[in-house]
Amino acid sequence: MKLEFKGNRVLIAGGSCEMALCVAGLLMGEGLHPLLTWRSEQGRGKIEDSLKQFEGRFDTAHMDFSIPESVERLFSQMEEGPDYLVDFAQGDYESLVGSADAVLTSRYFTENVSTRADLIRRAARAMLKKRQGRMVFISSAAAWRSNPGQGFYAAAKLASEALYRSVGVEMAGRGITSVTLRPGYVDSGRGGRYIEAHDGAVARTPIGRAIAPGEVAQAVLFFLSDSAAAFNAVEICMDGGLTAVK
Repeated sequence: MKLEFKGNRVLIAGGSCEMALCVAGLLMGEGLHPLLTWRSEQGRGKIEDSLKQFEGRFDTAHMDFSIPESVERLFSQMEEGPDYLVDFAQGDYESLVGSADAVLTSRYFTENVSTRADLIRRAARAMLKKRQGRMVFISSAAAWRSNPGQGFYAAAKLASEALYRSVGVEMAGRGITSVTLRPGYVDSGRGGRYIEAHDGAVARTPIGRAIAPGEVAQAVLFFLSDSAAAFNAVEICMDGGLTAVK
């Protein structure tokens, strides 16, 4: 199936993760121009090293959810607003609810919900000027069924899902739609470390394996395309059937 895209410029939040890098490569293969955000020099270096074969066909920019001003700065530096937003960004904070640090908990929700709301607002305003836009949020199957210690992670994901769902409900009539993708165990980053530390973590998954980063990237590419335009304000699970079993 030949995918087509109305827009060209793609803002990828959390651009240094392996899934984001896979998405960026696929986008450039389709002739689109991604801008990948990084929060540390290490992340910036990872992006540039991983995508060096695409030199001149992508941009990078600093954005750190722990620094709300960085979101404003990012959009002020952009010559043209994005046609698409793909949001992989997520802080890492796991704790049992009963023993969580109150300060860290408050900071976590400020960064991963409040600052994200500002990112969505600014992206939506830029898209409204063009009367077209598409947002894809990468959530997690943990938003539906979380492991012990993932309560805050799941709560932040659910709150963010609600924000993206509202974009699709409120703005579809003006050309802006949204989709949330909920991957299960992904063999990279945080997911890869969890799988390594927990033998048999994916054993309950009906397909019997973790999801590959490239599989997530292919799904994101489809949901950005014109072929997926009717998918709007919805959460789609991509977990190999994990949440379908007891």
